[in-house]
Amino acid sequence: MKKPFLVSLLLAGWFVSTGTLPAIAGDDEVLGRLQRLSSGIETLSSEFVQEKYLSVFKDMVVSRGRFCFKKPDTLRWELTKPVATGFVLKGKEGRRWHERTGLNEKFDINREPVIRIVAQQLMAWTRADFDRLRKEYRIAVISENPVTLRLDPLFGTGGFLDHLRIAFSEDGRHVKIVELREKDGDFTRIRFENTLVNQSLPDGLF
Repeated sequence: MKKPFLVSLLLAGWFVSTGTLPAIAGDDEVLGRLQRLSSGIETLSSEFVQEKYLSVFKDMVVSRGRFCFKKPDTLRWELTKPVATGFVLKGKEGRRWHERTGLNEKFDINREPVIRIVAQQLMAWTRADFDRLRKEYRIAVISENPVTLRLDPLFGTGGFLDHLRIAFSEDGRHVKIVELREKDGDFTRIRFENTLVNQSLPDGLF
């Protein structure tokens, strides 16, 4: 799996549920409130625009897609433009596709370590599982209005990653922007649009 696609997968799942985030007093309190909000998530869907800046070419690659989640462990992640590619996961069973190669196949998550890691990350971010995330990142609240978090990889485990920055919508109901900064100057920015929380999702999505 190429790095930009893996990066977008790792980022796409960060949302919190309905409610308005109050004024913050400290990092632990903010994260605790986000966890409480995320506990109310039953379904979630959003369109997104992904911008990938490649410093070596001084160019921006733009793609579009959508992310859907249904509690407890069903999700869909896909890019729709310029090339349709993605996967659906229901528990341990999944299906993946790629428009350009013609790939369309089922898979067992236990036999796909890369997708398993990606799915675990998506679930952790969607559920605001900071206990899990703190094993991999140092998390800091860097802005109060709107709430913005910075995540720095621990113990050199980030590889090419320098840090993540996550900005919530003004009412604190969901993430609006996720930005990944790499050590070589490249960055990926995902802007979430038309986010719907706890709305019914068509069965055909999964």
